[in-house]
Amino acid sequence: MEQDKNTDFGFEQVAWQDKARRVRGVFDSVASRYDVMNDLMSGGAHRLWKRYVLSLTNLKPGDRALDVAGGTGDLSIGMSRQVGPTGLVLLTDINAAMLAAGRDRLINRGLVQNIECLQANAECLPFADASFDCVTIGFGLRNVTDKARALRSMQRVLKPGGQLLVLEFSKPVSPALGELYDLYSFKVLPQLGRWVARDADSYRYLAESIRRHPDQETLLTMMQDAGLADCRYYNLTGGIVAVHRGFRR
Repeated sequence: MEQDKNTDFGFEQVAWQDKARRVRGVFDSVASRYDVMNDLMSGGAHRLWKRYVLSLTNLKPGDRALDVAGGTGDLSIGMSRQVGPTGLVLLTDINAAMLAAGRDRLINRGLVQNIECLQANAECLPFADASFDCVTIGFGLRNVTDKARALRSMQRVLKPGGQLLVLEFSKPVSPALGELYDLYSFKVLPQLGRWVARDADSYRYLAESIRRHPDQETLLTMMQDAGLADCRYYNLTGGIVAVHRGFRR
């Protein structure tokens, strides 16, 4: 039973039912500085990674898209341009603070015509079957307690022929790059969190959560097990980040 299970919260083992609360605490803390920290942590590369995801969506004017764990809305903003005024993008996040930051950002940009915001859990999305042409989740899957359940939920809400795109940190393909990445993640990143977001612990968790996340091949198998077809992945920046892609039959 789930209440008797443990799961990882970074390198720490916590009760299965407690992870969502702990993750919520992390993002409550970092929400106000999330975008600034993304630019600092990645040297702006996260913008290129998200642009690559947007190049794969195949969205057309009038389509419907779902951005799961969309936070401050980078992917939602891009997809809103793709679906146009006759389409719809739903920006969802389980964390109220992150969703509020995303909604404020959209309003400040005047993007209210074809984007709606909704607090929702990736593991049990509150949408009908076959509702969306494309579903994205960017840097959110590793924070989900039951990743397999979330993948099944996202597969369920896709229209036949629709696709899921998962953008997430992954495993560097070069051992030398992996060593440099570890040094950066566990030495530099917490210091950036302390100086900029006044929260070293949350950014230490984020680094640890990356190491606990399934590698490229494992996530590929999980997507296939969730019922997605023609699954593949694309390594970016030497495998530090990967985009996984799968379609609903």
